[in-house]
Amino acid sequence: MGPSGSGKSTLLGLLAGLDSATSGRIVLDGDDITRLPEDRMAEVRGRKIGFVFQSFQLIPTLTAEENVLLPAELAGASAEAAARGRELLTRVGLGDRLDHYPVQLSGGEQQRVALARAFITRPPILLADEPTGNLDGRTGDQVLELLLELNRRESATLVMVTHDKALAGHADRVITLRDGLVVSDVMTAEEQRLTRQ
Repeated sequence: MGPSGSGKSTLLGLLAGLDSATSGRIVLDGDDITRLPEDRMAEVRGRKIGFVFQSFQLIPTLTAEENVLLPAELAGASAEAAARGRELLTRVGLGDRLDHYPVQLSGGEQQRVALARAFITRPPILLADEPTGNLDGRTGDQVLELLLELNRRESATLVMVTHDKALAGHADRVITLRDGLVVSDVMTAEEQRLTRQ
């Protein structure tokens, strides 16, 4: 969390290897990603990181199903990828919109396609930049519910950027940034209990 300009989206970009750090190191599963060449970083991203962009980043000339399958195809998709893509789109309520293009989908539907796409390769880490920021309240609640459900069912670590305190209330840990610095780091009581075990 943090005000606009505090560095939240930049932090996600750094964690995903989309931006380059000017100093320090970022270690992901034993790999110092700040030192990886771009082709190797792309491999790491493809295997380990799902990203839900605030602006969806759907490819307009691809259908919902094709947008979801794209990361799997880039990773050398298995035969099960198409079935998994349809299953994910069904789980996010879009099983009947597989062949629709982004322009034919509402903002909430596009965000749900982006969620399904982020989970297609079963990444252990999911990064979400303001996943409900561009949505009305009801659709935002639905997207949050889906995000948390997919997080639990897929056992992925979820890192969300948000301005919304209600959204942050669903997190196990809330880190607040201001001017690029961590100003607080608070874990829920349940998370603290699990950490001590």
